[in-house]
Amino acid sequence: MEMLIWLGALISLLGLGGLVWCIVTVWKARKAGLSDEALRARVQKVVPVNFGALLLSVFGLMLVVVGIVLG
Repeated sequence: MEMLIWLGALISLLGLGGLVWCIVTVWKARKAGLSDEALRARVQKVVPVNFGALLLSVFGLMLVVVGIVLG
């Protein structure tokens, strides 16, 4: 079950990396001084990636918990 824990931790870190990418992307868009429409369009493109990264992180944490419970 140790392998399950490490796999879950790796998946969680990938999800966390995706979340950091989303934060940096939106932060750069805000600093660029875009118009309201352009900023809204940029953020709308990031939202699905943000949701996917969050789900990936949650799935990884679930694997870690399952590995701990079964171990």
